[in-house]
Amino acid sequence: MSHIITSRDGAPKSLFASTDSEQRAPLGVLTRDEAQAVIERAVKLSKADAVRVSVQSNRETNLRFADNQLSTSGATTNTTIRVQSVFGKRKASVVTNDRSPEGLQRAVQQSEALAKLAPEDPEYLGELPAQQYQPVNAWFDRTADLTAEDRAKAALSALAPARAGKELTVAGFIICNAGATAIGTNAGLFAYHRATTANYTLTARTNDGTGSGWAGAEDNDWSRIDFQDVANRAIDKARRSRNPVAIEPGRYTVIFEPEAAANLVGLMGNAFQARAADEGRSAFSKPGGTKLGEKIVDERVTLLSNPADPLVLGSPFDNEGLPMSSQTWVKNGVLNQLAYNRFWANKQGKTPTGGTGGLRMADGTESLESLIASTTRGVLVTRLFYLRPLDQRTLMYTGLTRDGTFLIENGKIARPVKNFRFNDSPLFMLNNLEGIGKSVRTAGGEGGPGVVMPPIKVRDFNFSSLSDAV
Repeated sequence: MSHIITSRDGAPKSLFASTDSEQRAPLGVLTRDEAQAVIERAVKLSKADAVRVSVQSNRETNLRFADNQLSTSGATTNTTIRVQSVFGKRKASVVTNDRSPEGLQRAVQQSEALAKLAPEDPEYLGELPAQQYQPVNAWFDRTADLTAEDRAKAALSALAPARAGKELTVAGFIICNAGATAIGTNAGLFAYHRATTANYTLTARTNDGTGSGWAGAEDNDWSRIDFQDVANRAIDKARRSRNPVAIEPGRYTVIFEPEAAANLVGLMGNAFQARAADEGRSAFSKPGGTKLGEKIVDERVTLLSNPADPLVLGSPFDNEGLPMSSQTWVKNGVLNQLAYNRFWANKQGKTPTGGTGGLRMADGTESLESLIASTTRGVLVTRLFYLRPLDQRTLMYTGLTRDGTFLIENGKIARPVKNFRFNDSPLFMLNNLEGIGKSVRTAGGEGGPGVVMPPIKVRDFNFSSLSDAV
């Protein structure tokens, strides 16, 4: 049995030159050649029928501030190697961060010993051979090369006005990642992808304890984050949300800012699994089949995933090395596609898609301002918090509004209101749609990372009770 990792034409992968940019990386992030060398060494040590080696290397830098002062600044690096060994359909994995020859050999031997003891996995389909991937340039040197001074200067965009006014207290977190993922098998697959991300979230509170505002931003490129805009939005929300009044719970016209929309609609990405739908366990199941081809939400809604989308820039492959491609899950309100893993695709005679990746809603034509102006009476929500599932057959969730909830009257923000608990479903809200704005990348949270959502306006959203939390 050959253990040489090859390209699609059978030539050894080690003969293929990588780009110059992939051979430059900050401390702790493996280049393409370094990651491939680790995989090749582990594969050559294997005596298993099949072996898959995954290498993840990462450098994380971060800065925290609270109570109007910097509190921590740090950096961590880590490399983890996962070796999966397979004998027939018996498989097991061992994870190590020891890249030494002895460490790799120990991981390979341990995974083989465990695999021989494991029960057979009836859904195991073997390892993938070489694949072709769409290029995704998610790496930005400006993010990878950040210094502690760069992060501190960004934090001052919020700290300076908070200290000057003496009416506010701010707390925030800046976290930047530079990382690379590589996967190789003895069947000929080799995949390598590297990416950077910068994430900034900020909460501003009024010192009287009655007002709170939040804002956030995320991008692969640090230079595209407008830190002053994030600070201005959070501080403005905090000031305007002071002394909220209670209004009766019930069904309201609600305008969700992009982060709030992402918090709830982003959870739909987990529901597009074909197996759950086929087995009758999904919101997209129906007696005798699925709702594929049926209208499930307002015809203005289109939900897509594409790792090469400039606003997403996700991984071009999943954890098996399966290529991730552009998918349209919902098209003009109709359920257009479900997500198939390799096993279920093989069983159903379909093409595997992998997971949903970063979810994006197609742009609408309105602005947040026009959505507010067109509302006679409603509620503006900044973000949602502590979402928990209630019923997977309807995608019903419960959760809370946070950090800036406002009553709209006659097309204007009238006053801050106390927060609500809600019980509702993204399917219900997208069937009650009244307006869609332009999609933006959100800062991540309840709906997951890489979610691109617009502000949306819906009618009859169910606020079930009040919450005294600011």
